[in-house]
Amino acid sequence: MKYRKATLVLEDGQKFEGHSFGYEKSVAGEIVFNTAMTGYPESLTDPSYKGQILVLTYPSIGNYGVPGKEVEDGLYKYFESDRVHISALIISDYSEKHHHWNAAMGLGDWLKEQQVPGLFGLDTRMLTKIIREKGTMLAKIVFDDDIDFFDPNKTNLVSSVSVKEKKIYGNGKHRILMIDCGVKSNIIRYLLRYDTTVIRVPWDYDYSKEDYDGLFISNGPGDPAMCVPTIKNLETSLKYDNPVFGICLGHQLVALASGAKTYKLKFGHRSHNQPVLEVGTNKAYLTSQNHGYAVKNESVANDWEIYFTNLNDGSNEGLKHKTKPIFTTQFHPEASSGPTDTAFLFGKFIEEIERWKAVKNK
Repeated sequence: MKYRKATLVLEDGQKFEGHSFGYEKSVAGEIVFNTAMTGYPESLTDPSYKGQILVLTYPSIGNYGVPGKEVEDGLYKYFESDRVHISALIISDYSEKHHHWNAAMGLGDWLKEQQVPGLFGLDTRMLTKIIREKGTMLAKIVFDDDIDFFDPNKTNLVSSVSVKEKKIYGNGKHRILMIDCGVKSNIIRYLLRYDTTVIRVPWDYDYSKEDYDGLFISNGPGDPAMCVPTIKNLETSLKYDNPVFGICLGHQLVALASGAKTYKLKFGHRSHNQPVLEVGTNKAYLTSQNHGYAVKNESVANDWEIYFTNLNDGSNEGLKHKTKPIFTTQFHPEASSGPTDTAFLFGKFIEEIERWKAVKNK
């Protein structure tokens, strides 16, 4: 098969020629890399990658194809959302032939169906070294036409990936209000294991009149400072005693609502085996991560404490309130795909809800 050529252009002027195996259109975005060895169906459907050109560092991609679109609990069983969110995919070697028990199509066919470009034949190791040295940068893929660079972080990406209206999953005894900033489906799956009703609402939804036991704030793409309505709603919520759990962007939004500050990381954390330390213990966990911003440790208010730290660079990986049942993690305890060392945190959240309900009902 003959593949059409296309060019990856970095904002510093460097150009790399590759072969197209996806949808053929010119696109622009922020170029980032992921070091995971497996899990490309999950990564490509992760809303946190909205607006980004994703480089996969593992050399051979596509060998196990793409799973089918079976639905379970109102969600696609094998994906993290209902569509591909990356702007484009960059890989080293594309496996034209795939083989897996639940494969429904090839990766290239899926990209074409989802109208997402993909290039192979590039030196992804070199690209990763460039990004690590210079930091995350803008990039574009061009075919015959040229387009301008585009910085997705200057737009409200969360509004484009959040649900537009309320959705309800499950029918359990614990009512979880989920602020959807671009939630990964596996988070909902984990919560549904604990006899819950998950009430999923848009990122800017006024939930002041909703009846719920626990508040959950999801992951999502882009700069957390863009989510002004969410932050204002959380400022009110944090005054009460309901249990609160935030993951990834949700962690950053809770931090901003509490008065802390965030900053953009040089090249972000996007991998499956980031080590984190639970502060005050000797417990370390392997975690899955996908974020470009972080909370400034020195900005954390006195009534909060740091819950986890990153063992590679010391960056903040979680917060918890000193007196209220509120905690957050920068990493993904649901980790699909990736290590599930910290999945126990969902159980902790439910335990806090049960404890709070017991006190409230006395």
